[in-house]
Amino acid sequence: MANGPLTPAVLHILLALSTGERHGYGIMKQVEADSQGTVKMGPGTLYGSLGRMMEAGLVRETDKRVDPEMGDERRIYYELTSAGRAALEAELDRYRGVVAVAKKRFAYGQ
Repeated sequence: MANGPLTPAVLHILLALSTGERHGYGIMKQVEADSQGTVKMGPGTLYGSLGRMMEAGLVRETDKRVDPEMGDERRIYYELTSAGRAALEAELDRYRGVVAVAKKRFAYGQ
């Protein structure tokens, strides 16, 4: 997973975690905010992706604690690992390369 292009779900989750740890619902809300509402990730996609990402060493669980905004329910928080941050940076570099090619072709009509 970390060596090749990332799926859109994985990319969005890594981006959501890039500024700090979050619980599952917080990740879903951050993905929605980051995409200006165009991506709405359901629990199946989120937790399936998180499971695969933990197996690949991209994210890890931090702890269970109460989220003051969500009442007194305890939630599991997730954070990027160094491998997750490296995978995100590599994916963003791939995107930058694609955008650079597109800009050249658009600017020169090729």
